[in-house]
Amino acid sequence: MPLFDVYPLYNVTPVSAKGIHVYDDNGTEYLDLYGGHAVISIGHAHPNYLEAITNQVEKLGFYSNAIQNPLQKQLADKIESLSGCIDYELFLCNSGAEANENALKLASFKTGKSRVVAFKNGFHGRTSAAVAATDNPNVVAPINAQQKVTFLELNDIKGVKTELEKGDVCAVIVEFIQGVGGLDQGSAEFFEAVDKLCKANNTMFIADEVQSGYGRSGKFFAFQHYNVKPDIIPIAKGMGNGFPIGGILIHPNIESKYGMLGTTFGGNHLACAAGLAVLNTIEEENLIENANVVSEYFLSIAKTIPQIKKIKGRGLMLGLEFDFEVGDLRKELIYNHNIFTGGASNKKLLRILPPLNVRKEHINQFFEALKKVL
Repeated sequence: MPLFDVYPLYNVTPVSAKGIHVYDDNGTEYLDLYGGHAVISIGHAHPNYLEAITNQVEKLGFYSNAIQNPLQKQLADKIESLSGCIDYELFLCNSGAEANENALKLASFKTGKSRVVAFKNGFHGRTSAAVAATDNPNVVAPINAQQKVTFLELNDIKGVKTELEKGDVCAVIVEFIQGVGGLDQGSAEFFEAVDKLCKANNTMFIADEVQSGYGRSGKFFAFQHYNVKPDIIPIAKGMGNGFPIGGILIHPNIESKYGMLGTTFGGNHLACAAGLAVLNTIEEENLIENANVVSEYFLSIAKTIPQIKKIKGRGLMLGLEFDFEVGDLRKELIYNHNIFTGGASNKKLLRILPPLNVRKEHINQFFEALKKVL
């Protein structure tokens, strides 16, 4: 049976990985500066991760959410401790799209309203409401387009105010650093004004941290660079270092009721073991501090390369913008220099999303290759 052909594929077949490197079926070593869409947060095959999921699967890999699972509470407490998001509650699911879907559903439950305000170049997933709030008509089917979503430009405070004062908006959803869209960011004035407008208009402020969360921005969450307090915080990609897990942090102003959210696989024992291993490793190895140190080093070199027209992002969620499309550049880096990087809907942008334990020598290797290609 053929696979449904929806992915353009590079001719590379990884068979193993360790730390910052991936190895293909020919034994070729690749430097991984993309982490599988920012999923690999603590490095491939980290010993803490392997031990945690091995020990757990030997005991109990899965049972339903109809029973007690103390690992979920341990994971919630660890997120609270490291993130500083005190008094939030945690609902676990399986992916970023599910996290955003549940966030939007919860906002609609809470407010009794149904319209969403989202932002141009934003990406929130491929499920029903999440994809409707994604600014890419190519991934929105007619069944999704029935959702009521208004797209505004980042930094359009006046537009947000106008829409919220119409009284039918349940949520404003925003990436504090846009991922797929190209690493654009709003201003501090904008984010803080949106937060206040939401609170004044019975609208839930959703901080989509699916890609930027867990230290990638240089803080545990990207919204923490600003003076805001989101109502709902979706998280996913880096949570499990490759094991599928997602979730939402929910402000206590939203009351839970039996049955309002649910999942079969979300928060399963293996997922929680993986999630705890990631958090423990981030803490033990000071990986958020490392993200800031390596980011500063990366930026210091990038600024010296004249072909780079703009540097975007924060921490280890970075973009290099050129005055040409980077598709061929990425191919040269993969096939001739054995380095994985990422693209974006901005075709002139090269995305860099390495594991948080990347080192300066890996950055040197990347820039040496980039200079040769340029």
